[in-house]
Amino acid sequence: MSAIDDIRAIEQLKFRYFRFLDQKKLDDLEQLLTEDCDASYHGGRYSAPDRATMMAFLRASIGMPRLLTMHHGHHPEIELISDTEAVGKWYLHDIVLDVQDKTRLEGNGFYEDRYRKVNGEWKICHTGYHRTFDIKQPMGEVLEMFNGFAE
Repeated sequence: MSAIDDIRAIEQLKFRYFRFLDQKKLDDLEQLLTEDCDASYHGGRYSAPDRATMMAFLRASIGMPRLLTMHHGHHPEIELISDTEAVGKWYLHDIVLDVQDKTRLEGNGFYEDRYRKVNGEWKICHTGYHRTFDIKQPMGEVLEMFNGFAE
């Protein structure tokens, strides 16, 4: 596999991470992570020392049906450290609609990830982001139409 192939595989890995997160396919997302994967979200406000703890956090938070999410990762900067290790930076834009509280959170930040090739397949072994900003707004009646999607 060439360096370009490895970089493309890592990009696809992160794209799947975002898609599985938003589709609430957390069992599938878990398979993208090494067992020792740690996480540090929102500059360390939410952190997990391993995959099991990280997945418990995601299931209890983002996995709630009342939350509708959109995570976009843009402008990947992937650096191969060796044949089996890489690091990456991603520009994050996300929106979280809470249909129960009728709020909309929108923000951006930068993900910093580490990747490891395990049995020929790239996996995430660390993920986390630092926020640049986020804005939480009341949505009032606008979210009434989304109630059907969150059930």
